[in-house]
Amino acid sequence: MSKERIDALRQLIRQYNTEYYAYDQPSVSDAEYDRVMHELQELEKQFPEYGDPESPTQKVGGAILDSFRKIKHKRPMLSLGNVYNRDEVFAFVQRVKEETGNEDIVVELKIDGLAMSVWYAEKKLNYAVTRGDGEVGEDVTHNVRTIKSLPTTLDLENEIEVRGEVYLPKKNFDEINRIKNEAGEELFANPRNAAAGTIRQLDSSIAAKRGLDAFWYYFPDAESFGLNSHYESLQWLKAKGFKTNPYTKRCKGADEVWEAIEGFTELRSELPYEIDGIVLKADRFADQKTMGYTARTPRWASAYKFPAEEATTRLVDIFITVGRTGRITPNAKLEPVRLAGTSVAFATLHNQDNIADKDIRIHDFVVVRKAGEIIPEVVRSLAEKRDGSQVPYVFPDTCPSCGGRLERLPQEASHYCINPDCPARVIESIQHFASRDAMNIEGLGYKTVEQFHSLGILETIESIYTLKDRREELIVLPGWKEKSIDKLLNAIETSKQNSLEKLLTGLGIRQVGEKAARSLAIHFETLENLQDADEETLSRIDDVGGITAASIRSFFVEEHNIDLLNRLKIHGVNTTCLIPKPKQSRFSGLSVVVTGSIEGMGRSEAEAWLANAGAKVSSAVSKKTDLVVYGEAAGSKLQKARELGVSVMSADEFLEEVKRDA
Repeated sequence: MSKERIDALRQLIRQYNTEYYAYDQPSVSDAEYDRVMHELQELEKQFPEYGDPESPTQKVGGAILDSFRKIKHKRPMLSLGNVYNRDEVFAFVQRVKEETGNEDIVVELKIDGLAMSVWYAEKKLNYAVTRGDGEVGEDVTHNVRTIKSLPTTLDLENEIEVRGEVYLPKKNFDEINRIKNEAGEELFANPRNAAAGTIRQLDSSIAAKRGLDAFWYYFPDAESFGLNSHYESLQWLKAKGFKTNPYTKRCKGADEVWEAIEGFTELRSELPYEIDGIVLKADRFADQKTMGYTARTPRWASAYKFPAEEATTRLVDIFITVGRTGRITPNAKLEPVRLAGTSVAFATLHNQDNIADKDIRIHDFVVVRKAGEIIPEVVRSLAEKRDGSQVPYVFPDTCPSCGGRLERLPQEASHYCINPDCPARVIESIQHFASRDAMNIEGLGYKTVEQFHSLGILETIESIYTLKDRREELIVLPGWKEKSIDKLLNAIETSKQNSLEKLLTGLGIRQVGEKAARSLAIHFETLENLQDADEETLSRIDDVGGITAASIRSFFVEEHNIDLLNRLKIHGVNTTCLIPKPKQSRFSGLSVVVTGSIEGMGRSEAEAWLANAGAKVSSAVSKKTDLVVYGEAAGSKLQKARELGVSVMSADEFLEEVKRDA
C-alpha cells in the first residue's frame, strides 16, 4: 500500500508542477501542493527502500560532485548568426524565400541564459549537458534536476534530446544579490552570470535555493515523431510537459516578422526574465534541410540583436586605472542603473580629451550606453540638469598606483605611467600574458594574479614558470585546494608548447596585437630571427607599419626584455612558429579585406583562414586591394571596393571555398 501511495503522490506532484511551471495554470492551492509534498517526503523517509532519484522531492537538491564530467554532443550545438536592423531582417526572410520558395518564419524570444541539452531514455531524464564549445559540454544533470518546470519522466520509450535555455528569473537574481550584499560578497553582474555561476555549482542544493528555470525551444528528433515544422514541434513539447515560451509567433513574410519583432521588443522591460534578442527560424523542416548549415550556424535561423540601449544616471566620481602598458584610463563611478540586462555602476571615459570635449563633471547626470552591449561608456553629460554641485575633473599628473610621473606621448590621446615596476602595470602585464588570446593559462585570471602578487609569489611574467616550485606554499592559501593548484600548474606547463605568435601577443609589445603577432611569427619563424630584424625589414611585413616596427625594435633592445626572453627560454617556453606554412590557393598573394558579418565565422577566424591560404589580409580598402570578402551589413568598405573596381566575393561564395578546403 505504501509503495502505491508513494507512486500516486509522485505522479500527482509531477502533474501539479507541469500545470504550475510549464502552463502557468495551477489546479490546486499552494497549501494543498505543500501538503501533498510533505506527505510524500514523510513516506519516503519512512520507506527508504522505495527511494527514486527521479522523485519530485529530489528537486530540492543535495547531490555534491567532485568535478564535472565532459560529454560529447551527439550532434553539434551550433550558435546563431546575427541581424541588427530592419533591412537585415528583410534580407534574411528574402533569402529563405529565394532558396525554399516559402517565407514561413517562426519568431521567438532569445532568452539570455545558458544553452542546455537534456536527454531522456527509458522514460527518464538521463543527463543534461551544457553547450560548451558546441562539440563537448559539461554534465550538469544534478543541477538541472532542481528546475521544477522540467519533467524528469516522460511517457516515451524512445531516447530523445530536447534543447533549450536555462535562466534565472529577475526576482530571484535580485534576491540573490540582496543576500550577497548583506554578506559583503561580490554581486553578480546580471542574471545570465548568476545562472552560469549556479549551473556550475558542484553542490546542487545551491542551485535548488536559487531557483533556476528554463524554456525549451528545439526538438532535433521531431521528424521521427511525424512532425513537419518547428512550430508543430513546440506544441508537441508543450503537450509533453516542457515549458515553452508563450511569446512565439508563426509569421508569413518579412512584414509580419518585423511586426512581431516590434511587438516583442516593447515587452522586453515587462518580462520576468532577461532577453537579449529575438530569434527567427524557417518553420518547415524541409526548408531547413534545403538551406542547410555553415561550419558553425544554421543558415535557416538568425538572431535579431537589440540596438544599443541608453540610460540616464548620476556620475558619482571619476577614478583612474592603469593598464599593462602603463596606459591611464579614467572611469566613471555611477549610481547603479539597469542597462541591457545588467546593473551598471561603472563606465569608461576613455581619456582626458574625451572628458573635456564632453564637459563631463563629477555629480553630473550623464547618458550611459553599452558599446556592442558589452562595455558601458558615458555618451554625454546633461548640462541642463546641473544644480551647482558639479565639480570639473582635474586630470592627475602622477600614477595612482605607484606615484610615478604620467606622460602623454606625441600624437596619442592617452597618458602613461612610465614606471616599469608600477604594481598595477605588473599585475596587468602578467594577467595579459596568461589570457586566452595570449598564452591561455586557464586559472590565472586577474584576481589570482592580484592575490599571488600581493603575497610576493608572482612578481614578474617569468615567475609564472616558477610557481611549480612553490606548490606546497600555494595549496594552503585561502580559496585554494590541492586539485585546483595542480590544475593551474598543469595549465602553466602546457602553455610552454604554444606557438610563437601566442608568446608575442602575451609579451604586450605596444602596437602588436594578435594579427601582427601572427604575421611576425609566420614570416620570421623563430624569436631569434625576429629579434635580429631591423626596422626597415619589420615595416615591410603584413600588418606591421612604421610605428609598429619602431615599437618592436624598441622592445627588443631593452635589456630588461632581453633578460625576460632568455629566462623564458630556460624555463622551456617554445619560441618557434608552429603555424603551418601558407598553402597555395586561389587567394595566394592577394591583398584581401574582410568586411561585414559572415555567418558561422568571426572576422578574425575568416582572416586567419585567408592568411593560412596565402592571402595578405588587410583592414582597409585601397587601390592595392585585390579582393573584398563581404558579409551582411558590409557598409562603406564594400561601397569603396565597388567604386575602385576591386573584385568582391560574397560570404556564401567564401564559405563554399572554406568547405571545399575542409
